[in-house]
Amino acid sequence: MNKVDFNIDQIIRENVKGLKPYSSARDEYVSDGSDMIFLDANENPFENGVNRYPDPQQRSLKAVLAEQKKVSVKNILLGNGSDEVLDLLFRAFCEPKKDNIITLPPTYGMYKVLANINNIEEQEVLLSDNFEPNVEEILNRVTVNTKIIFLCSPNNPTGNSFPENTIIEILESFKGLVVIDEAYIDFSDKESWIVKIKSYPNLIVTQTLSKAYGLAGIRLGVCYSSEDVIAVLNKIKPPYNVNELTQQRALERVLNQEQVQQEVSEILEQRTYLEKTLSALSFVIKVYKSDANFILVKVDDANKRYDQLLEEGIVVRNRSTQPLCENTLRFTVGTVEENKRLIKIITNI
Repeated sequence: MNKVDFNIDQIIRENVKGLKPYSSARDEYVSDGSDMIFLDANENPFENGVNRYPDPQQRSLKAVLAEQKKVSVKNILLGNGSDEVLDLLFRAFCEPKKDNIITLPPTYGMYKVLANINNIEEQEVLLSDNFEPNVEEILNRVTVNTKIIFLCSPNNPTGNSFPENTIIEILESFKGLVVIDEAYIDFSDKESWIVKIKSYPNLIVTQTLSKAYGLAGIRLGVCYSSEDVIAVLNKIKPPYNVNELTQQRALERVLNQEQVQQEVSEILEQRTYLEKTLSALSFVIKVYKSDANFILVKVDDANKRYDQLLEEGIVVRNRSTQPLCENTLRFTVGTVEENKRLIKIITNI
């Protein structure tokens, strides 16, 4: 492994360097579990389960995640969905009207949206025809103002994971931040890049409880990185960005790994079933290999097939407007019953 030429002080926004974060009441005093009377935060004193402010550092939840992922709690930041985590990265490290990021379409659309919101230039480097990063072209596009390269692996909407040597080359050649979005990692047999954060100070790994954990409705995203990067993000995050109900529900779920793994196993079985069955359809041109809980399928006429499915009460995602994805539909893997209904309908359209 080559030494990474990375200095976090050179990429933090100047206004963030000297920023003093807001100190909330629950930052200044952490309950030790004793019977205390709290008259410090102007809360409603009548107990109803959520009348008190939540733990701004989500200590209980982070402790469990740290143990499961074998990292320190100082390597973890939690956000109101992964979108907040990604937005914080822009706000901490990218200077509006000056800096740029690099994305690799076709990929998750929020990178572009957040870049536009934060007035950051987005440099797009298309994936290859087999949906892999073109490292030479990516590095050629890097300028002194390039702060972040976003890699979605497994990628959305293509479903494939990027080769390890490709990602390592980018990590070791780029002086800015490399964000690996692992929203779908639980459906892959590849090892998470979390194990590499101690080796690469410029590595940021984002995950979510919306997919494998089935908690899309509570909005919880997780960021794993070096203590230095997490410390910067903690400076600018809202004091109570993860509410009490989200923390409670998330803690229950991450402690129930047996149930999560059972559901993931069933999704993987159903993914194999759908891949095999969809491949046999006359109007299907190609079923792309997937490491996620969805399958990208190239068909003869995506608009026509999308409308036909919609008329039968099946909603899929038409990805045909994305680069390299002409006439493609994205199928999320459903339950056994849902998938049987899909196949029954799609074989007769």
